[in-house]
Amino acid sequence: MKADTIATDWKPPEVLEMYLPGGMCGYDREGSPVWYDVIGPVDPKGLLLSASKQDFVKCKVRDCEMLQKECDLQSQRLGKHVESITMIYDCEGLGLKHLWKPAIETYGEVRLSSVLTMFEDNYPEGLKRLFVIKAPKLFPVAYNLVKHFLSEDTRHKIMVLGSNWQEVLRNHIDPEHLPAVYGGELTDPDGDPCCRTRINQGGQVPKRYYARDFIKVQYDQCVSVGRGSSHQLEYEILVPGCVLGWQFTSEGGDVGFGIFIKKNRGEWMKAGQMLEVLPSQRYNAHLVPEDGSLTCTEAGVYVLRFDNTYSIFQSKRVSFSVEVLLPSRDSQSHPETSRTSNHKAPISQ
Repeated sequence: MKADTIATDWKPPEVLEMYLPGGMCGYDREGSPVWYDVIGPVDPKGLLLSASKQDFVKCKVRDCEMLQKECDLQSQRLGKHVESITMIYDCEGLGLKHLWKPAIETYGEVRLSSVLTMFEDNYPEGLKRLFVIKAPKLFPVAYNLVKHFLSEDTRHKIMVLGSNWQEVLRNHIDPEHLPAVYGGELTDPDGDPCCRTRINQGGQVPKRYYARDFIKVQYDQCVSVGRGSSHQLEYEILVPGCVLGWQFTSEGGDVGFGIFIKKNRGEWMKAGQMLEVLPSQRYNAHLVPEDGSLTCTEAGVYVLRFDNTYSIFQSKRVSFSVEVLLPSRDSQSHPETSRTSNHKAPISQ
C-alpha cells in the first residue's frame, strides 16, 4: 500500500478511529498546521490489546500524509512555502499507566518517532516546534523513556511550558485558531471547547474490542522460588520521586508479590520486619502476566518480594523485568532523565 493513497485505500480499525487520541486543528500565526496529542485519556493497554502494531504505523502514515497535504494546500492559499507543523502535547493526566513498557515502546516508536521522522523525511524542517503543556511531576520520567526515539534536532525543538502556557500558545496561535480549552476562542459548532470533531480525546477502550488477552513480553531474568520459600530483590533508591516499574509471569501456579522498604542493604529481613509499601498478595501470573509501577516517595532500600511460602508442594518459576527510573533535575529547560538500576544481588530464603 502506497503512503500517498493510504487515506483512500485503507480504513483503520474502529477502535483506533474512536480511541486513538490526537488530531489537526487550526494553524499557527505563520500558517502552519497545528497537531494536538492528548495524553491523559489514552488507554495504552486497551489499545495494544485491540490493534496490531502495523495498524498503529498505518494510522501514523495516514496522519503524516494528511499533514503534508495540508502544508501544500496552505502554501497555495497563502502564496508562500509552508513546510512545517507545530505540535502540542497535552500531558494533563499523565500517570503510571502510561509507563507500561510495551506501551512506551509502541507509542515512542510509532506515535513519536514515526510521525516526526516520516514528516521530516519529506520536509527537512518539518517540525517547527513541539509544546508540552500541563506536564505533571511524572513527565521527566516519561520523557526519559521515549527520548531515545527522538533525533537530537527534534529534542531541541521541544518546549516544556510552565503555568503561563496559555499565554505562550496565544503568542504563536491566533485565538481564532486555538481551541477554547487551551485559551483560545475556537469551539465545535455545538460549543464544545475541546473541539472533539477535530481532536480525538481517546478514552477507555471497551473490552469487546480486545483481540487478545495479553501482550507477549521478553523478560530480563528468571528465578525459581522453592516451595515454602520466597525470593527478594533489592533496589536502592537514592532520590525521592523515582519510579519503580515491574513485569512478571509465573509457571507452576500463582505467586505472591509485594514491595517493602528497609534502611540497610544486604541484610536479609523477614517481611514482617520491613515496612510494607505495596501490600503482598497472590497473583494469577501463570494465567495473565502482571505489571505495575510505584512512585518512591522516600529514599531507601526497596525490596521486591516474590512469595511462595504458602505452597507446600509446588515450586514456582518466575520470569521478571524491573526498572528504576530517575526524574531529571532540570526538566523545565531540558527535559532530560536518566535510568539507573542500583540493583543488589537477589536473596532467596
